[in-house]
Amino acid sequence: MVTIPTEPIGSIPRPSELIDAVAAAGNSDDPALDPLYDAAIRDTIARFEETGSPVITDGEQRKYHNFWTYSVHGLGNTAPDGFRIPFSAGHTRRMPRLTSGPFRYRRRADAYLDVAKRYAHLPIKQAVISPSALSLMYPAEGIDGYSRDEFIDDLLNEHVSEIRSCLAKGAHKVQIDFTEGRLAVKIDPSGGLLNSFIDLNNLALSRFSAEERARIGIHTCPGGDRDSTHSAEVDYAELLPSLFQLKAGNFCIALAGEKDRTHVLKIIRKYMKPDQRIFVGVVAPIDPHIETPEEVRDRVLEAARYIPIEQLGTTDDCGFAPFSDDTSTSRDTAFAKIRARVAGTALAAKELGRA
Repeated sequence: MVTIPTEPIGSIPRPSELIDAVAAAGNSDDPALDPLYDAAIRDTIARFEETGSPVITDGEQRKYHNFWTYSVHGLGNTAPDGFRIPFSAGHTRRMPRLTSGPFRYRRRADAYLDVAKRYAHLPIKQAVISPSALSLMYPAEGIDGYSRDEFIDDLLNEHVSEIRSCLAKGAHKVQIDFTEGRLAVKIDPSGGLLNSFIDLNNLALSRFSAEERARIGIHTCPGGDRDSTHSAEVDYAELLPSLFQLKAGNFCIALAGEKDRTHVLKIIRKYMKPDQRIFVGVVAPIDPHIETPEEVRDRVLEAARYIPIEQLGTTDDCGFAPFSDDTSTSRDTAFAKIRARVAGTALAAKELGRA
């Protein structure tokens, strides 16, 4: 019997009442919001489990402000005018800028796992942000009395500690969000920035055992916010050879939204390693069209022509609302797409079992 694992990326659109309440409060940490967060997490997990997905998340309901800066949002030693991320829809997002040392996380993702475990009956995947993404907080001009090397040491310690806590608390898998990989190529076509990101992330990954790395994954995509991307124009050929140098056991690669999936699959086949499982994206969160199980099945069968079955998995291209105020996709649409992913993956596995 052929089985193909399937799992989500992370975020689910927040309920409108939660988004409105956070906007009205003006402070996402207001204790008065706790009942709304709790209700959103409970509802998200219940609806996730109803999709049939064998692995779920908490939908990142508590990750205000977003998947990128949840761990540092509200730090006293930051300013709001940090690294700028432009999206194709015309809007931008900004990271905080570190103004002084030392660098410490304000919150860790294992706290979200604690809450999710109260309600979940299925394995929970926990996403964390990459060291390379947070490295962009350090200003190019430096910080008096706090060198970049000191910052990197602190950053790696915080990141590794976060992952260890998630693994220790029973996360089915810890996913490192690396959306900045493709963006790095756009910023620096020479590949220098990307290579520095790979090296930095490998410094962290090298601190884990082979058994631990088998439960750690990397997610890459061209970004997803308000039905737009930040780097979809970058050819995967400029990213994937370096991506597979990362010392992780799992790779979630956005594929459904690509114009030429065969081109990408050929690159994956060439550079993937024998101990890596590849979860290909089979639904596109920023596309309003809800895929049918048959469409998903066909995408899985297409991928199976290039990726060995024992190394193949399926996923969503991206989270459905990585930025918490994004309302371009509804909760209903997100869960419908997840149901299609699960059903279509099962159809493909059945088809492959007959081959």
